[in-house]
Formats: sequence, C-alpha cells, structure tokens
Amino acid sequence: MASVAKAGNSKDAPTNPRGIPQAPFVDRVEDYVTDRSEVESTINSFKEMISYASLPSSANLRKSNIRPHSIPQLTSFLSPRRKYQFMQQNTQRRASGLKDKIPDIQKTLETVRFLQSRSSTSSSSSTPEPLETTFELNDTLYARASVPISDEVYLWLGANVMLSYPIPEAEELLRGKLDTARSSLATCEEDLDFLREQITTLEVAFARVYNWDVAMRRKEREDGGGEGVRRGRRGEVGGK
Repeated sequence: MASVAKAGNSKDAPTNPRGIPQAPFVDRVEDYVTDRSEVESTINSFKEMISYASLPSSANLRKSNIRPHSIPQLTSFLSPRRKYQFMQQNTQRRASGLKDKIPDIQKTLETVRFLQSRSSTSSSSSTPEPLETTFELNDTLYARASVPISDEVYLWLGANVMLSYPIPEAEELLRGKLDTARSSLATCEEDLDFLREQITTLEVAFARVYNWDVAMRRKEREDGGGEGVRRGRRGEVGGK
C-alpha cells in the first residue's frame, strides 16, 4: 500500500485550487491488486473513478479498513452527484457561455466609451448636436435614430432589469465585469486541462492493471506448461 501511505501525509486528497480532487497515480499495480481474481473489480473501480469526482482520502480509507481495490466499499465513499465527466461538461458549458458573453461586454463598453467621448466634446459646445445613429431592430432590419447627448446610460443587468448609470460609473462597471469574465474563462480553461489530465491518469491506471493481468496469464500458462513437462518426465522414469 505504498501509494496510499504516501498520500496519507496530508489530511485530505490533493485538489486543484477549485477543490477538484486529483486522481490517484498507479505506480505499482500490486498496491491495488493482490491476485488475478481482483483485476476486473479493480479496472471497474478506476473506470468509475472517472465518473466520480469525490475521491476518498487515504485517511478515511485507513479508518475504515478499505483497500483501494475494494470497489463496493470504495464507491460508498464517492459522491454520485460529483463526477469528473459531469464537471467537465459543466465547465465546458460555462466556458462557452463566457466566450459568448465577453464580446457583448466589450461592444457595450466600447459604446459607453464612445458616448463618454461625445459627452466630453459636447460639454465644451454651447449647442451640442444629437448623435445620429442606426439601431438594429432585427436581423437585416435597421432604423435611423437621433440620440440627444446625455450624461447617463441604461444598462441591461439581466432578468429584465435595466438601470440608469452615469457614464463614468457605467464604464467602471463594465470594465469590472469584463475583467471578471476573462478571469472566469481562464479559470474554466485551467480546470478543463486539469480534468482532462485526471481522466487520462485513470485511463492509464486501468490500462496498467489490464496489462498486468495479461502478463500474469502468460506467466501462469508458461508455469503450467513447464509443470506438465516435468510430470511427464517423472512418469517416464517411473515406468522404466
């Protein structure tokens, strides 16, 4: 149980900064399998770990006398609502939403900055001219409009909520939202890389167990064949 003992130095299983647990790395197959009868259950346990994100800590394993290859007991520690693949899909959806959201925030921020520049220019003029622009009403449908110069703008905040802001405050708000969205997107991409790495680690784990099983089968066949030859030779000698 070398890998379990090594991981047991910390109280909890290692996680990334967002608390996603790290998959166990199988260095020695013998730490998880004692004989060939346990191979199938061990491989299945690693496959299930790909689905389950909440891995048990080694401290909890020791307290409950649970071996890593004991799948019925192992899965009792795993939360069925937190899965690697579910978390991966959920993070991908979040990243996709942020990728759609960031350009909209950027366009809105550019518009507010443009209005800010027009407002500053008009403040020095005794007769400010209205802004002539074109509004998109629908796809391929536009309308001309004359917008009077103003010191405030209205921003949609979601859920059918629109609030009025002074232009400098609106710019500051949008700039903060843009920074937050970019930071969240970077976090999502980092988590996706981490999740892919954990899934790959577990896939390698059960591949190693499978290859170990193949090697043990071959060894048993070779040992069995050699034993049969020795028995045959002993029979020949006895007959003589």
